Amino acid sequence: MEPLLSVNHLSVTYKGNSLALRDLSFSMNKGEIIGIVGESGSGKSTLIRALLGLLPEGGQYIGGVISFQEKVLLRESQSDWGGVRGKRIAMVFQDSGSYLNPIRSIGSQYIEAICTHFTVSKKAAYTLAVSMLANMGLDDPERIMRSYPSQLSGGMKQRTAIAMAVTMEPELLLADEPTSSLDVTTQNEVMNRLNELRSRQGTGMIIVTHNIAVAAHMAERIGVMQDGTLVEMGDTFRVISDPQHEYTRKLLSAVPELEGSVHGS
Repeated sequence: MEPLLSVNHLSVTYKGNSLALRDLSFSMNKGEIIGIVGESGSGKSTLIRALLGLLPEGGQYIGGVISFQEKVLLRESQSDWGGVRGKRIAMVFQDSGSYLNPIRSIGSQYIEAICTHFTVSKKAAYTLAVSMLANMGLDDPERIMRSYPSQLSGGMKQRTAIAMAVTMEPELLLADEPTSSLDVTTQNEVMNRLNELRSRQGTGMIIVTHNIAVAAHMAERIGVMQDGTLVEMGDTFRVISDPQHEYTRKLLSAVPELEGSVHGS
């Protein structure tokens, strides 16, 4: 089976300074969920942005190949994310609610996004949006469609943004700390909804988080990043129960309640 995503020897720098990503390689299959964990500054957010060609200003690819279903997105700094970004690969940011336009209703933004990617009427787009908001566990989705972002809580905005991303039926969803700004109850709700999405649509996911417990709950494999390098990657249960790298052991020692919550256990 051909991989959904393949990353080979990817390196990224910022403004010519030290490497933010160092010779990083991994691949993933369709429908697989991978958790990328590490402390702030480890390079995990740079990785997820690099995969979509969204490096911040000053970021530069200096080596490597990124392939998505055998379509080369990056080879020797030549990018070709057109037709892939947003539709086939979608991204959820840490505070996706802040990316919503504050002076437009949720409904107008949502309908426009759907009509941009699908050939459907505005009425059909509205019906689809309401259905997706309900699937994300949001009560009274019609009211949310009428609301402006400032009228929604942080958790509601985050779930709305995730609903908008997954409506595009992406083959790969990149999620950068998607639950870190949410309370525990809402975190669990969002994680459950993402798992349902994978089950329903076969969407592959890369979930970046500083919380290895979140990764253990969601992912089949965990990659551990330190100083721009993948220091360890493997089956979730193996990484949790028999960590090979000292840094992985350090992360695990900070989460004593993790035992028993591992994916698949």
